[in-house]
Amino acid sequence: VQLQASGGGLVQPGGSLRLSCAVSGFTLDDYAIGWFRQVPGNEREAVSCVGAGGSTTDIANSVKGRFTISRDNAKNTVYLQMNSLKPEDTAVYYCAADPRIKFCYGFTKVPESEVKYAYWGQGTLVTVSS
Repeated sequence: VQLQASGGGLVQPGGSLRLSCAVSGFTLDDYAIGWFRQVPGNEREAVSCVGAGGSTTDIANSVKGRFTISRDNAKNTVYLQMNSLKPEDTAVYYCAADPRIKFCYGFTKVPESEVKYAYWGQGTLVTVSS
């Protein structure tokens, strides 16, 4: 099982980026895929999730209306479209999956430290700065 996150970079406030999470070893119909972000010294924050088969989604209030999660089954890839970026969105973004988790219920409510996702991508740095 592998997850590969990409698409990060430096962008000015108000700009956009699209992150990708390419998965292998399973399909997007098998597990939910979650996006998290982390700033050094802080806990990992749940950003958005799409359930197995696209069944459910969840998104953090801090990014609602600006970020959108989507998936491409043919490419076995999940995307996080990030618009109207703010300096406080600066973080390392990770995608994750776990065989126990097929749906996104409670994704943004339960700390990841209590869930302990099994599979992680390597992280991609997003820097929002002028």
